[in-house]
Amino acid sequence: MDLELDGKIVLVVGGTGLIGSAVVRCLRAEGAIAISAARSASTDLQLDASDEHSVQAGIQQVMDMHGRIDGLVHAAAPSARTLDPAGNSDPARVMEAVQGKALGFLRMANAVLPHMRAAGSGRIVGVSGQNALVTGNIAGSVRNGALITIAKHLADEHAGTGIGINTVSPGIVSEHPATSVAPGGFGDTTPTQVAEVIAFLLSPRAAGLSGESMAIGHRVRGVVSM
Repeated sequence: MDLELDGKIVLVVGGTGLIGSAVVRCLRAEGAIAISAARSASTDLQLDASDEHSVQAGIQQVMDMHGRIDGLVHAAAPSARTLDPAGNSDPARVMEAVQGKALGFLRMANAVLPHMRAAGSGRIVGVSGQNALVTGNIAGSVRNGALITIAKHLADEHAGTGIGINTVSPGIVSEHPATSVAPGGFGDTTPTQVAEVIAFLLSPRAAGLSGESMAIGHRVRGVVSM
């Protein structure tokens, strides 16, 4: 299937991470102009999603160079497995996690949406995670749940404008995923599998989808999520 992404300008925030770098590769293979953004200087665009000035400057740089932004992917957050379990219930740690992921997504979305509204089209995908559905890691669950909720609010606000906003929630992402799914657990996926779903959501082929939260990998086994 041709995803009709040829020549599309897509900004991938967190583009040097495990998922983000796979998204960049996948989009470029589809003919898109994928701009990798991260705090590191060794990327296409140096951008810190936690800093409003950096966000606005980065978006302006993309607009100056390309004249438009057709898509945004926000994958800029460390894996929940890297969060210190000793601070699991520390309010400061939880707020730091929300700031780093959910509010970073909100800043980026707010920065690109005026340009997408002016163009009458655009696609935004936020990378959340299936631990939004389970207990055991307060910071990981709350930051992911907040991102999903923010995305749904934005999607509803822009319903009917030609802008689609969705989230994807992988389980464990690994180059060597487990093939079994334990009760109460979620299925593993590879970075490429996640990237391919994101590429579809960014494409005109997914124009009928907005406000959705999609699990990638088997959704938590034994749990019904309405």
